[in-house]
Amino acid sequence: MYMAYGWPQVIPLELPNCASTQQIVYLKVVNRLLLVVCPTHLELWSSSQHRVRLGKYKRDAESIRREGENLQAIWSPDTKLIAILTSSFYLHIYKVQFTEKKILIGGKQPTGLFLANVSLLLGEQVPFANNNLTVSNFICDNKHMLIGLSDGSLYNISWKGEFCGAFSPAVLLNSSTIANKLSHHLGNGLPSVGVQAVDGSNHVNHVVSQTRAVVHLEFSITLRLLFVLFSDGELIQCSVSKRGLKHAESILVERSLGSGEAVCASVAPEQQILAVGTRKGTVELYDLADSASFMRSVSLHDWGYCAEDTGPVKCIAWTPDNSSFAVGWKLRGLTVWSISGCRLMSTIRQIGLSSVSSPVVKPNQDLKYEPMMGGTSLMHWDEHGYRLYAIEERSSERIIAFSFGKCCLNRGVSGTTYARQVIYGEDRLLIVQSEDTDELKILHLNLPVSYISQNWPVLHVAASRDGMYLAVAGRHGLILYDIRLKRWRVFGDITQEQQIQCQGLLWLGKIVVVCNYVDSSNTYELLFYPRYHLDQSSLLCRKQLLTKPMVMDVYQDYLLVTYRPFDVHIYHVKLAGELSPSSTPDLQLSTVRELSIMTAKSHPAAMHFIPDQLPREYTLRSDIASSSDLLTREPARCLILRMNGELSLLDLDDGREIELTHSVELFWVTCGQSEEKTNLIEEVSWLDYGHRGMQVWYPSPGVDPFKQEDFLQLDPELEFDREVYPLGLLPNAGVVVGVSQRMSFSACTEFPCFEPSPQAQTILHCLLRHLLQRDKREEALRLAQLSSEKPHFSHCLEWLLFTVFDAEISSQNSSKNQAAGGNHTTSLLEKTCDLIRYFPEYYDVVVSVARKTDGRHWADLFSAAGRSTELFEECFQRRWYRTAACYILVIAKLEGPAVSQYFALRLLQATLDESLYELAGELVRFLLRSGREYEPTNTDSDRDSPRFLGYFLFPSSFRKQPQDAKSTSFKEQSAHVASVKSILQSHASYLMSGKELSKLVAFVKGTQFDLVEYLQQERYGSARLDNFASGLEMIAQKLHMGTLQSRLDAEFLLAHMCSVKFKEWIVVLATLLRRSEVLFDLFRHDLRLWKAYNITMQAHPAFAEYHDMIEELDEKLSSAVDAEET
Repeated sequence: MYMAYGWPQVIPLELPNCASTQQIVYLKVVNRLLLVVCPTHLELWSSSQHRVRLGKYKRDAESIRREGENLQAIWSPDTKLIAILTSSFYLHIYKVQFTEKKILIGGKQPTGLFLANVSLLLGEQVPFANNNLTVSNFICDNKHMLIGLSDGSLYNISWKGEFCGAFSPAVLLNSSTIANKLSHHLGNGLPSVGVQAVDGSNHVNHVVSQTRAVVHLEFSITLRLLFVLFSDGELIQCSVSKRGLKHAESILVERSLGSGEAVCASVAPEQQILAVGTRKGTVELYDLADSASFMRSVSLHDWGYCAEDTGPVKCIAWTPDNSSFAVGWKLRGLTVWSISGCRLMSTIRQIGLSSVSSPVVKPNQDLKYEPMMGGTSLMHWDEHGYRLYAIEERSSERIIAFSFGKCCLNRGVSGTTYARQVIYGEDRLLIVQSEDTDELKILHLNLPVSYISQNWPVLHVAASRDGMYLAVAGRHGLILYDIRLKRWRVFGDITQEQQIQCQGLLWLGKIVVVCNYVDSSNTYELLFYPRYHLDQSSLLCRKQLLTKPMVMDVYQDYLLVTYRPFDVHIYHVKLAGELSPSSTPDLQLSTVRELSIMTAKSHPAAMHFIPDQLPREYTLRSDIASSSDLLTREPARCLILRMNGELSLLDLDDGREIELTHSVELFWVTCGQSEEKTNLIEEVSWLDYGHRGMQVWYPSPGVDPFKQEDFLQLDPELEFDREVYPLGLLPNAGVVVGVSQRMSFSACTEFPCFEPSPQAQTILHCLLRHLLQRDKREEALRLAQLSSEKPHFSHCLEWLLFTVFDAEISSQNSSKNQAAGGNHTTSLLEKTCDLIRYFPEYYDVVVSVARKTDGRHWADLFSAAGRSTELFEECFQRRWYRTAACYILVIAKLEGPAVSQYFALRLLQATLDESLYELAGELVRFLLRSGREYEPTNTDSDRDSPRFLGYFLFPSSFRKQPQDAKSTSFKEQSAHVASVKSILQSHASYLMSGKELSKLVAFVKGTQFDLVEYLQQERYGSARLDNFASGLEMIAQKLHMGTLQSRLDAEFLLAHMCSVKFKEWIVVLATLLRRSEVLFDLFRHDLRLWKAYNITMQAHPAFAEYHDMIEELDEKLSSAVDAEET
């Protein structure tokens, strides 16, 4: 797994010398060297820790005029020769030689870099120069190179500069359909170069003419496969014999691939997968180990981008371990995908399907700069996968380097633990901080400069089983990190450090196991160091290995080492003495098992012991003397993940292997890995992740719980978002931790910063469902109780009930055909409800699931969960009014509208008493809507039906409502509406009497109560102000005019009082708000009121703060009176 982090870096290139094209020709990274070929020159850079230009070759203007600009290039596998074909069809071969001139960075640190000389060895025109042909890219082996021509042939050139002629791949005699596909009529006078058809003896039988242009070649030396792409999108696969590319008869066409839309291709030799880019912008994956069968396709279509936005695929680059691949498009963007189709990184912004920025970005658009916005022409990973070098379309001035971190994915000889999620970059660790699962964070931990500067880059990282210690190894030596103390531990003797070339790391309890390569003897060994001291004097044991190990694993005291082709050795580790600095412990290894397995399957990528899962109640019994022996007994099985994604179970007793599933990228063995009582995943055997998402595996409930054939694979629907890649587990929280990419933009940088963002997804609902399916109710309850304090617990219960209920609905059709009767067995739905009923979240969970499902199935849900009215009553008594309100719709569906209206009215009164006005408003709208929708079946039902508390039967005149009636209108004069209105008016009177004006405003806004009508009715009732002075003083205390919200509330009330011309309230509110203009308009027409107001305000000392406003009013009114008299 690869995840981008930090800001992209720029490697500047020398500008071309009067080049007609602004396009870089070639880019490749080999052996810490980066070669870039431009139209008029080439540059050689270091791609190691220090990116420095080591050498260049710049062609002069005369050479460019005579022989043309650089058109195609290839670098020999040994990096000593560079072949370049110019636009005038001249072949140039350059030689790369390193001098003895060292490069020093900062004048102190030696870098191990030397300047290079690039010299021209050969410059000669190719024989096909005068044939008016176009060419494809080069491919090569150690001795020869091939280039495709537009006449459909391949031209062979040796690295010595010998022109070996053109040929076409030979078609096997039994591949007549391929021959027909490749055949074409001659035209335009092009040379008649055909596709040879040969039999098994390589004798030519017939020649089929063909004139399609070869536009792209792809070659894998490891697989000895050549892929030829033609201009019409046809892609053919050819096998190459051990004789190499020199002999034409050694290249045979095997099959045709793709959908006819191919524009480029790239091979992953370790995974044996071919990635084919198409004109539609998608990438198709083919399994070369399975007759090139189609696997899957990936694209940005699900993210709102189509071929018009990105253009066709321009290039594809696999990571060094072939677990991921980068895709560059011609018009815009670059994206990295995992082999299972998870989008790990993308330079294209995340948008919605309807976003206006979805189409192709236009030039000069006012947006933050997006990397590779103009398209991607070339890209290549470095040999460790820490950097992706990319070049934009129509750019020849720079290379953009993206920094990547890798994840410890349980592969190879380095072990890890699911409890600590670590992404490691070239000089740092990115650690997921998971102490608080509500907010996972990424911690950037830089390695000590004294170590990484000499041993760049990071090659291996392993976390201890508890996740508290990390072992990190670079080119030489290793260092340890204590996460609790935040301290590094290093070798004190640098000489000892340089003697270690780590090939893998494991943790054996408090001991770190190093797989070391001994350069002098070309052998491999295991070194056992205690974590408290890294020194030769503290070395516990040194174990010589037969050869280079392929896979290693450890469980408790047992160590597994696997060699090629498939030889498994298991050792028992015995430690005598206390493991502490004050003692001298002794460690011994004894071989307990050796297996040599003959198989034609692909090599293992990871192997892990599967400990026997003993029942918990059995392991906790103290009266069994041998229980500790049982817990540490030798595992008899192990899980194997092969390079092609196949997951299988190996019986170590008889060597029998059972295939379980395929298309798996990684897995975690969870059983027997934790001794903590709060471990929530002890019931699980293992989890795996791949193309189908996350899969949880459980032991079978049979007589033999460890019988391989009876293992059950459940929950294939548990899959992460396709932008989130799982890294590990938090066993005490019951969640899977994943990581996704985020981008942050800054005004001071050209490019955005790539930020890995951790995500959490719970699996607790899967574990609970599994236990309930096995009728382990007590274990399920205990597991749920352990999880009850976790942040995602309520969501887990809801998801559990939803999945179980959804499965119950799906099975209803089949169950309807079964005969009723017989003994009633408790259904899984009833078991689930019984479990959740132990927790206070039960009422919320049940109604939330009901709202997410079709109302037609509510009866089935509440037959198991309990009657809806009883659940409502319980919530009502506990004063959980919001939850109780959610049950109103359920009651209306199951019990009828009359019952739901009764409960809604009760709840309305309670919410008003608690000042929950938004919730009260929703209840009012429900009651008015349900009142209009309720229509008795016949006219006489009003008289004949029993009355239910008086307010649910409506006169027949209420049945037909005007179409323009609003849901919040109170004009309908029915008993039902009158009840609602009465409750609201009663509450409004209560608030007005107590002068709770802020609550009154919230009440009016929440319920849309008609305050104007109420004020008109209660002008001389509850809304009346008996005494101005006391009223002003009381209202000032209630409103707290110093806060903004109180002033807004007062403005709201003032507007309503003005609309009904309620003078007493207008004067009070305008005074509090200091709205002198309102008071002036009022008093200029009623001077008697002004005199009374002035006297009252002057007489009370409490109103002294308003004297300035009164003086201002006095002046304005006097001026107004004088103006009227004149």
